[in-house]
Amino acid sequence: MTDRAEFGSFHKSPGTERGKVHNRDGFLERLTGQLGRGRVTEKPVRPDWGLTPQWDVFSGLSQDELVEILKAQCLLVHTEVIETDRAGLGAALKEAIDRNDGKSVIAWDDPRFTEFGLDGVLDSEDYDLFTWDSGNREQSITAAEQADVGITFSDITLAESATVVLFSSQGKGRSVSLLPKNYIAVIPKSTIVPRITQAAAEIDRRIAAGETVASCVNFISGPSNSADIEMSLVVGVHGPVKATYMIVGDA
Repeated sequence: MTDRAEFGSFHKSPGTERGKVHNRDGFLERLTGQLGRGRVTEKPVRPDWGLTPQWDVFSGLSQDELVEILKAQCLLVHTEVIETDRAGLGAALKEAIDRNDGKSVIAWDDPRFTEFGLDGVLDSEDYDLFTWDSGNREQSITAAEQADVGITFSDITLAESATVVLFSSQGKGRSVSLLPKNYIAVIPKSTIVPRITQAAAEIDRRIAAGETVASCVNFISGPSNSADIEMSLVVGVHGPVKATYMIVGDA
């Protein structure tokens, strides 16, 4: 039997840096020894592909054209779309919450709610509002489980698949989009890109620039649904029953 101490681990010992890997080199040396070869220390060379069709899909389209593609795809993934501008966003959000019978609401602790003038809507006495608290994770998860509506902003939005990309980080728990009965994503128009190709490139760019990228990145396409049994589509099996995308002009 192999002692667990021989393996690399991510535990935090007193006085050590959080997230630091321990015993990695020793573990890798023993592993490659068992495989009968030496350690590979050089990074693989990235192939220079002659063809890159992934960049051609919807290339050259305007932002307005991408919005139309997004809207058409939303019909296929059973997602409501609301278009508005900054001036009308507050009223549109209130209407969407009310239409979803939103008495209890949970939202990210996100400065964009203030930036887009939504504080007054969420602080209304009409709703029991809970703002995600990273310092009290258990209470936040419970609030998300019990909420009628969860609201987040989209960080990147994929027109091709009607997908919102959410970077979960401090104040931005993933449960807000996964556990409530209904989910509303506020989509700044500037976040819309053709497809996952551009989203992956943006994540790579941020990493290369030394920016901190969320350890959890969620790609969400409409409400929860499953067709695992006899290819019969069922909505709301393991997440929100209804999803609403609110596209807001932010140029």
